[in-house]
Formats: sequence, structure tokens, C-alpha cells
Amino acid sequence: MEKTLRYLIASMVLLAPASTLVVRGGTGYCFFVLLAIALFAGFSKSFRLKPGLLVAAYPLYTVAMLCFMVYLPLQQSLEGYWLPREFDGLSRFAFALPIFLLLVNVPIRFLKVLGWGCVLGAIGAGVWAVDSTIHMTVTDLNRLGNDFTNPIPYGNTALLLGFLSVMTIRWDIYPNALTRRLGIALKVLGLVAGIYASYLSGTRGGWLAIPLFLVLCLLNFGWIRRVRHVLTALVVVVLAMALLLASPMGRERVEATHNDIVRLSHGGGAPDSSIGARLQLWRASIRLFEEHPLMGVGKGHLEPQLRILANEGEVSPLVVNQRAHSEFFSTIAELGSAGVVCLLLLYIGPMVYFVRYRKSPHRDVSTAAHCGIAVSGSVIIFGLSIDVLTVVMSTALIALMWAVLLAIITHDARIPQGKPSRGPIS
Repeated sequence: MEKTLRYLIASMVLLAPASTLVVRGGTGYCFFVLLAIALFAGFSKSFRLKPGLLVAAYPLYTVAMLCFMVYLPLQQSLEGYWLPREFDGLSRFAFALPIFLLLVNVPIRFLKVLGWGCVLGAIGAGVWAVDSTIHMTVTDLNRLGNDFTNPIPYGNTALLLGFLSVMTIRWDIYPNALTRRLGIALKVLGLVAGIYASYLSGTRGGWLAIPLFLVLCLLNFGWIRRVRHVLTALVVVVLAMALLLASPMGRERVEATHNDIVRLSHGGGAPDSSIGARLQLWRASIRLFEEHPLMGVGKGHLEPQLRILANEGEVSPLVVNQRAHSEFFSTIAELGSAGVVCLLLLYIGPMVYFVRYRKSPHRDVSTAAHCGIAVSGSVIIFGLSIDVLTVVMSTALIALMWAVLLAIITHDARIPQGKPSRGPIS
């Protein structure tokens, strides 16, 4: 029974990232299967949950996962309204805590399948991108996405999965050289597929994370210590950027950015442009924050407040919607200063432990730490131009990745001090 549960847990860890862009609700199904196992099988001797670990070893992570689920009901009770749907996406962080406690009882080899799940997810996105290209369904007005994900989170997630594919090469153990070459080739293919899907999605904001991902790859593989590796990486980056700018989609996105800036420089706000609409939303968010500095206008109340501002002529009616197209500006408008504290805790809480273990002598642990920094960094960077935490698919995937990677790191504490492993932990 114990062995069967471990394989079931591994299959959910694999399928969560593999299905996120190709199956509606796929990540959510995997997430709640793991939660069910944690709540029911967790009382068994083999998988007994130990909540004390959260307080003793990972207090910042624990607070980060719980802060929004404590603050949101408090805000709604104080302001006299009830919108339980606003708890949906952010609740995944709190639910991830029992999943983490379950995963720390699972051997690392069952958790490292996360890397192959990222490969399958990135390749799935790439296949969809190729199919869309062949059938010419991707245009300037119809960028790459699917029927349950719009282009921005689609492209951002594909990009993250692609880079995690190659970063997890250090986790793999192969029986011979042939299988090693094949495995590395598949993971590199995942990177290419993820980048291609991100490229077709045209998510300019997401591309800002690429320098971070490249630096983390260099650090993860130890290439930063050798000048020739750094120079090679720089040459690859320059060539990739040149190819991007020379491509039709690259030229179109650059020209769109230039046109937006030109229109903004001539006044009028350009509310029908991507940059102009965001600037109006961000100014409006600051205005709402100044009026409600402590707790904001209330989670879920941004749209009606923007409509009031539009009626007063403060913003264009074209920009009225439920989000400010920036995690930070949505937070200050809806949740105020208290919400900003929660957001910073969410950004910093898991990151602290990944940074701490990035130089672990155990390559499984150091790789998990670098991958964790990539996930945390992408949440911050992607959130500059889009509301990451409102997409339930994204919050479930992020929360689960943090739990898996931190569970792998937790195994480092089980190695006797002074006796570092000479190879990967199995």
C-alpha cells in the first residue's frame, strides 16, 4: 500500500506541470488528489504529517502560504461584504502546506519526476504552437493560447516550464551514455518548445524573466566559474535576441511597443494600446490606494471603482476591468498596505529557503534551490505586467512546485553533518 501511494504521489507530481497547458483543470485535479492523500493517508505511520516542521524549520514559508487566507476573510468581514470566489486561487497556497508535509516523507527520486513533468508540459505547449503555425491560426490579433488560457499566462508558463526542463538535467541518472544523450536531448527540446510557445504568445513582459533564467542555469551547472562558458552563454543570448528581433513576431511586438510609446508621447493616454491602458490602470490604482491606504477598496471591488472613475472622466471606459494588469497595482488598489505586506511575504517567504540552499553540496538539493528561485523570480517578474495570482491554474502550479522543491531541500537536513554525499540523493 505504501509503495502504491508513493507511485500515485509521483504520478501527480509528474502530471501537474505536464497537463497545465493542455488539459483544462489538469493541474487542479493533481493538486487536489495530493491534498486528499495528505489529509487521509497522512495519518498513517509512513506518511504521518508533522505540522511542527512548518513552524520550526520554515516559519516564513508557512506565514507566506497562510497570510492571504487570513487577511481576505478579515478584510471582507470588516468592510461588510462576502465574495468567497476571491479566495479560490489564493487558497491553493494554504492547501499546499499539508501537501508539503506529505511530500517530505517521500524519497527524492519520486519527487524529481517534476523535471520530466516540466518537459512534457513545455513540449505539449510547443506542439500546440507548431500546430497553430501550420494551420495559420496565430495572428497579430489572435496570439497563441488555448480555450482556457489567454496568451499572457500561456506564454509565461511555457517559458518557465522550458527553462525548468533544462535546469533539472542535474537530477537525472542514466544507465549508459546513449540514454543520457537522449534524456538531455529531450530536456533541451522542452526548452526550445517552451521558448517557441512563449514567442508565439507575444508576451513581452514575460521575456523580461529570460536573463534571470539564464543566470540561474549558469549558476546551477557551475558554468559561471569558467570564462569561456560565460562568453559562450553571452554569444548565445546575443544570437537569440538577434533572431527574435529579425523574426516577424519579434518585429511586430517591438513595433507595437514603439507605436504605443509614440502615441503616449503625443498625449491622450492611448487607452486602446497595451502600454497606455496599463498606465491608466496603474494611475487609477494609485488614486484608489491614496483614498483607501490601509485595506484598499476590497478584493473583487476594483472594477466597480474603476467604473466610477470612468464616469468621472478620470480614466477611459476602455480600461475598466477586474484587474490592474500588475500584481502590485491590483494589490495596492484592492488590498491596501496590508495586502502589500502579504504580497511581499509571498514573494520572500519561499525564496529565503531556496537562496539559503543554492550552494548545497548535494546536487539534487542545489538544483531544487535554483529551480525554486526561478519559480519565485518568475512570479515577481511576470507580475509586473499581469495579475499572476488571479489565475487559479497558475497559483495551483506555483504552490505545488514550491512544495515539491522545498520537500526535496528538506532531505538535506537528514544527511548527517560532516558527511556530504558524493552523488545525488536517491
